[in-house]
This record gives sequence, C-alpha cells and structure tokens, in this order.
Amino acid sequence: MPILPYALQRGDTIGIVTLGSPPERNEVETGIEMLEDMGFNIILGQSVYARDGFIAGTAQDRAADLMRMFANPQVKMILPSRGGVGVAGILPYLDYSFIQRNPKIISGYSDITVLLNALFQFTRLTTFQSLMLVDFNASTPDYNFNQFFSAVSHPAPMRQINNPPDIKLKSKIPGNVIGPIVGGNLTSLLGTLGTPFEIDTRGKILLIEDTHEPINTIYRYIEHLRMAGKFRDCIGIVMGECTECPESYGKTYEDLINEFIVPLNKPLMTNLATAHGTYKAAIPIGATVNLNTFNNTLTILEPTTLPPFI
Repeated sequence: MPILPYALQRGDTIGIVTLGSPPERNEVETGIEMLEDMGFNIILGQSVYARDGFIAGTAQDRAADLMRMFANPQVKMILPSRGGVGVAGILPYLDYSFIQRNPKIISGYSDITVLLNALFQFTRLTTFQSLMLVDFNASTPDYNFNQFFSAVSHPAPMRQINNPPDIKLKSKIPGNVIGPIVGGNLTSLLGTLGTPFEIDTRGKILLIEDTHEPINTIYRYIEHLRMAGKFRDCIGIVMGECTECPESYGKTYEDLINEFIVPLNKPLMTNLATAHGTYKAAIPIGATVNLNTFNNTLTILEPTTLPPFI
C-alpha cells in the first residue's frame, strides 16, 4: 500500500530546500513572495543559499536540511528550490524509516527525479513530479498551477492526466496496462544504475523525459537503460518531451522513439507535457495509473493525498 501525505491547504507551511545546484537569490525571493501571496507560510532550509561551485554545499548538509523538514511538524510540503546536479549524493544520508513515519508532500523534477523515486522505493511514499520553487513566478502558465494544486491539494479518487489542448498525446503501441508509474528525467535516472538507488521498473509504467541533450546522447542513455533491463521489466512506457534536444546526424527525438522505443513492443504513449517543458503535467510517482493506448488516456486510479488533517 502507498504511503500518502496530507493534502496541502491554504495557510499551511511549506519548507524550501536546495538539494542539488544553487538557485539565484532573486528566483528564491520571487517564488517565496508568490507562495506567501497565495496564503502559505514559508520556512527556509539552512542550505537554500549555500554555494560550492555547481552544488549547494555538502551532500550531508543538504540531506540534513531535508530531514529537518520531515521532522518539523509545522511543514506540510517540502519544495526544492531547483534541480541541477548533485541530488543523488544526498540519498545515502537520508533516514527512510523516519520519512515513512512522517510522510509529507514533496514535489520537483529534473535532478529531483532521483529523490522522488528513491522515496517511493524505500518508503512507499507517493511523490510528485511537478513544480519547484523556481516555477512560482509570473511567467508560469495557469495549466502548471492547476496541475500542481489538483495533485497536492485535492484527494480525488481518480484523475486523468491531460495535456494542454494544443499539445496532443500520441499512442504508438496499443495496450491497456495498470501499475505504479515511476521514472522522470532520463539523465538523472541513469546516474542511479549500479547503485542501491537504481530505479526498479518491475511491473511498473516507466516515464522518461529530458532536456538540452543531443539526440545521439539520448540514444546512448536509452540503450544503457535497455541493457540494464529497465525496458524489459516495465509493463508500459510514457515518453515525455525532450525539450531543446537538438538533432544529431539528421535524427530527431521522434525518429529515436520510432526506431528504438517502438520496437520494444510495450504499450507506448508519447508527447506527454511534463517536467522541463513549458507545460508541466503533475505526475504522482508511485501512484497506480492506467495507461490505455487504445483510447489514448493516462489515468491516476487512486488518491495521491489524504484529506487535510484538522
């Protein structure tokens, strides 16, 4: 059975942490101002503004920041400031049994992917591939906020994941499968292979997306996942966008899907708008979903939060 956090409500406290690369101070301040205007209280972690080159301080310090948020009874949601690199480094320093006893909403994408999947695998906590603090600004589409709050604030028993009207989901291989959805950023997932935090796709629906990688590099990553058995073990595949991924040797991302993913012959949906794209569907990592490529739908079959604790 999944472990569910309580739904987020106006007036709740959100804990801000930096778990990978350091954000710009103005991005943090803008996000905090918007969240406070929405009616939330904010607590900042000690490493939010830490900076040591491309990471926000030591892995131990970043992990301790996260654990303090799980230990704080005031905090209802933990919101990373951004992704970047370095999140995998905190995984050995987390107390998973304590987290399991103190479940909270945690949202993010990009390098936060490795944390979302590790928390599900080691605690059964449903986590959310959705917004980070840097997304709370005036340029973020309403679609993204609607997706985010539908996921974290409304304990609905069932929710269909829909792209914005102008971006069509595509079904490539017919099938109808049910299982937990896992995955996220391809580059980040690859870094967990061969470690205790390697993603487990057995009996699961695998989600993949990426950004700013040339298509020959994406091919290399997909081939690595294939050789590691991750496509063999999964029951279905959802391909998100590869945003700003340039062609390589005349090959596009669509070519890569058609030539290397379609032949895997697993139920396959493509073009999901999530994570690094402009539009970000909120995906509950670990939740049971129905991937039905006969009718081109992706449906969450269970609540992903508990009714608010009064």
